[in-house]
Amino acid sequence: MKTIENPWRGVGLPDDVLAGAPWPSIDAATPEALLAQCPAASQTPLVAVEGGAAPFWIKDERGRMGLGSFKALGAAYVIAHEAAATGKAPMAQALAGRTYVTASAGNHGLSVAAGAHVFGARAVVYLARTVPEGFADRLRAKGAEVVRAGEDYEASMDAAAQAAQDHGWTLLSDSSWPGYFDLPHRLMEGYLAMAAETVRQMPQAPTHIFLQAGVGGLAGACAALFREAWGQGPCIVVVEPEAAPALTASIEAGRPVTTQGPVSCMGRLDCKAPSLIALKGLARDADLFVTISDAEAEAILPDLARRGLATTSSGAAGVAAMRLIGLEADARALCILSEEAEA
Repeated sequence: MKTIENPWRGVGLPDDVLAGAPWPSIDAATPEALLAQCPAASQTPLVAVEGGAAPFWIKDERGRMGLGSFKALGAAYVIAHEAAATGKAPMAQALAGRTYVTASAGNHGLSVAAGAHVFGARAVVYLARTVPEGFADRLRAKGAEVVRAGEDYEASMDAAAQAAQDHGWTLLSDSSWPGYFDLPHRLMEGYLAMAAETVRQMPQAPTHIFLQAGVGGLAGACAALFREAWGQGPCIVVVEPEAAPALTASIEAGRPVTTQGPVSCMGRLDCKAPSLIALKGLARDADLFVTISDAEAEAILPDLARRGLATTSSGAAGVAAMRLIGLEADARALCILSEEAEA
């Protein structure tokens, strides 16, 4: 495990290196109002975990809207927002004729597929060749068309972006880059519904918050809202795979950095370039950036499974980092179990 302190804490990176990226939203009321209209939406549990050096809490996102992860609050929320904006009835056909295209290393693609299906649109999801075929089958079961392209997530995203340009489709990424901010900003706003639930559920403010990150959308959104709710007290720790330390490297360099490395078992977090919106927020809001190895991430899984909290190495990365850091007995840590275990 490697840990660095954030030298940009409270200030953020210089604007000129972030290409005009907006700050993450803290408007939880908007996604919560839209979710209130969805019959599949319900609050996920906050679980108190005992038996370690200090008790801690886990926000358990495995059952979120039947899609198995917090990502249900992202792309599907963007699509629902666009469907509502049409004013058409019935809503089930509000986006007929539209095609949403994306690349996915995991659950984001399911959220795109589910949202498109509900509102009458088409979904096309590009997958790298390293993504298991079982996940491709799950996408097809949600009505998505699956296209294989490239050896890694970045290559599949390039292919999706090219397809959007060639066919006039709507590119719906969970990352952001120069000139592409509006939809990922809305997508991150969707994650605030989970963060707002957590604030209401916690018995008192945590002393430490561990947020795993791929491109950084979950971490950036949650950190922004948690700072709004709990102020500067909690120590916010961003956790990445050592094979994909895009946010850590960017914080160290003082500018966005694209990293290189082997494929990580933390596949949902194995993203080599940061989202600029997330990077902007986390440079201001996070205290520490931590990278962990695949072995360190996997070591926590049996204990979580015994506790009825079975997940993946991606889903448990924050818990793994918390255990490795070793907190004092009076600490109150908050972690997010971001996805269900793979079948």
